[in-house]
Amino acid sequence: MIRLILVAVFLVLFLVLGIPLLLIEWVIGKFNQRAKDISSLRIVQWAFKMILFLAGTKVVIKGEENVPKNEPVLYVGNHRSYFDIVITYSRVPDLTGYIAKKEMLRWPLLVNWMKNLHCLFLDRQDVKQGLKTILTAIDKVKAGISICIFPEGTRNRVNDTFMEFHEGSFKVASKSGCAVVPMAIYNSAAIFEDHIPWIRKTTVIVEYGKPFYIKDLPKETQKRVGAYSRDLIMENYFRLKEEAKENGYG
Repeated sequence: MIRLILVAVFLVLFLVLGIPLLLIEWVIGKFNQRAKDISSLRIVQWAFKMILFLAGTKVVIKGEENVPKNEPVLYVGNHRSYFDIVITYSRVPDLTGYIAKKEMLRWPLLVNWMKNLHCLFLDRQDVKQGLKTILTAIDKVKAGISICIFPEGTRNRVNDTFMEFHEGSFKVASKSGCAVVPMAIYNSAAIFEDHIPWIRKTTVIVEYGKPFYIKDLPKETQKRVGAYSRDLIMENYFRLKEEAKENGYG
């Protein structure tokens, strides 16, 4: 109970007390957009690390050397928890926008920070608007901003299972030519979703797989890159599960 209260209070305080920071960021952006982007990134990364600390979440990172540091990429991963965003965003080395559901637009202040971070909002019920979001994401990558998307389209509610990875999610990489970085996230639902409404101390493992370029894949694989990425992530996920059991936190 105490962890839930601590996280909730911190989040509210950050959003309310952060209003002056939003104003400062707006002013900075008028003179230097890159400086605004970087400062917003670091502020939110600090806040997310604080949330993980208050939640009692230990994050074990593997394969971070696989993430290209000097070029934008498309991050893709399995999705079991709201904390997947908190965990992975706190680790990105440079500007990264997440593709979120349009319902997030309802949350004042939070949405302001998300827009500062180049997040995009996807209407899953409107194909035309969804296409526009993907096209905007392609433009972001071409401008040097990485994009992260969870290709299952929503949180998977069943542990140790994987829903279909939507092939359309990978248009961002195929049209921009950027690398795809597969992320396997193990045990994140144990923070909150497995025992709502409590937040419990746990260990989460994130492994970044080797990046690949869609153009370098065999033609047949290019037609099913979603399934290909899903298979890579599944393989790493179940290996992480075995490692977690061996280390006593699986």
